[in-house]
Formats: sequence, structure tokens, C-alpha cells
Amino acid sequence: MLRLVSDTGGSSAVVVDERRRMAGRGAWLHPSEACLALAVKRRAFGRALNGATGTAAVERRITAGAHAADVPASAVPTVQPESGSEI
Repeated sequence: MLRLVSDTGGSSAVVVDERRRMAGRGAWLHPSEACLALAVKRRAFGRALNGATGTAAVERRITAGAHAADVPASAVPTVQPESGSEI
């Protein structure tokens, strides 16, 4: 699961919180292109992150992760969300 937060720089961008330590309200998203497309279609980012809409950073992170398919699934740890809303 990816933790997402709205950018603190005053923009309405959604950024990936890789270390899961950024301040503010967070939301969780499964790192797949299908889940991202569904979240965008449902406008889930704007509801979960108080109006945040720019998803370019999230799209780059997910598509970069899709190209790393040579890593075996058993080598990637499963992480459960710590708290917050789940998209």
C-alpha cells in the first residue's frame, strides 16, 4: 500500500509518502494502475485529501513500480496501513 498526502507547498498535488512520516492527513492506495484509474474516476483524492487533485507524482511512482516486475513478489514485504482513510 502507498501512503498519499497532499503537498504542503500550497499546491493541490498529491504526493507519495515513501517513509510514511509526512505530516497531515493521509490516504492509502494499492500500487496498481487499475486502482489508480478507479480512484481518479471516482474523484477519491479530492475527498480523502481535502481537495487535492494533481496525481502526476502518484502516476509516475505507480508506473515506475510496474516496470520493476523483475523483483519476485516474495521479496516485497506486505505492509498494512497504519491509520487514516483507505482509498
